[in-house]
Amino acid sequence: MVDNSQYIRKKLLEKFEFQNYGHALEILYEAFPQEWEEIQDCLEQLFISIDDLKAAGGNETAIPKKFDDILYPLGWREIRITGDLLVKMYPRKANQRGRFSEEPFDEKVIKGYIDGHNIDFIKDKVAFDLEWNSKDQTFDRDLLAMRTYFDCGLVEVGVIVTRSKELNDIFREITDKNGNALIKKYGASTTWMGKLEYRLKSRRNGGCPILAIGIKKSCVEGY
Repeated sequence: MVDNSQYIRKKLLEKFEFQNYGHALEILYEAFPQEWEEIQDCLEQLFISIDDLKAAGGNETAIPKKFDDILYPLGWREIRITGDLLVKMYPRKANQRGRFSEEPFDEKVIKGYIDGHNIDFIKDKVAFDLEWNSKDQTFDRDLLAMRTYFDCGLVEVGVIVTRSKELNDIFREITDKNGNALIKKYGASTTWMGKLEYRLKSRRNGGCPILAIGIKKSCVEGY
């Protein structure tokens, strides 16, 4: 097992699991120490109540707001980008194979080449997203957004926080107001670490380094 203790506060290793792809953790630690400290501060303050778990809804519950309340005052912002692609076509110079004119003979604009990609929080060149209980396809949207921002030179590293597998133990034990186990709400096809991990192993993040963080049992108060 990889030892990440030199990069992560010890108490966080007890509350979260960390999956490091593309040396994201090293990049955060070395290149963006302030942003990484703020993320760790946010994680350190995260505690989830049983009532939070029982609340209806996905990413509109009180849990995402816990991140908003800490990160927004520190300058983190939700960002959405759009962009058109300008394609220029240069003619070859007469009788000079491999040499081209300095002026294009035609141009084409592809509207909406980048369209509607948004990320929950961005500061400097660090992207941060939370997926608590959405459909697991949301991870595809998140990873596409992060790789697009990376390809455009807007971010250098991404962080995604989601549920760890071990929270299922709690969901099986706790029931909602109708007596149904919470595991029915937090199903296998929602956003949790297992659904993110295989997407990262298949490199759906492109070249963007990603640190995947799973929320563990220790974050749940009263359990």
